[in-house]
Amino acid sequence: MADVFEESKQGVYVYLDDANKVCNKRFASMLGYSSPKEWSEVNENFPEVFVSPKDRHALVSTYQRAMNDMVGSTISISWRRKDGKEVRTTTMLVPFVYEGHRMALHFITQE
Repeated sequence: MADVFEESKQGVYVYLDDANKVCNKRFASMLGYSSPKEWSEVNENFPEVFVSPKDRHALVSTYQRAMNDMVGSTISISWRRKDGKEVRTTTMLVPFVYEGHRMALHFITQE
């Protein structure tokens, strides 16, 4: 998926769990991180660190539906930047399975 991460005009990340996630430079920069590596090293509770409190339930329930029903969805989410400011986005979740692990590929467009 290197081509998707490098060439996408959107922020992109894949999430398995808090310790196993990866994003592209566009998404890391959108959230105020210097690199995808810096972003991926944040191993705390994902929704609490990266998602606005008002949108946490929406992201978590959409992610759970993607994993349980293998359906894609598009939702509006405000992400929390490293500096605490928020970034309003349209976020698309696309489920997939890799080596038996269900994950979601996320495409993020800043509004």
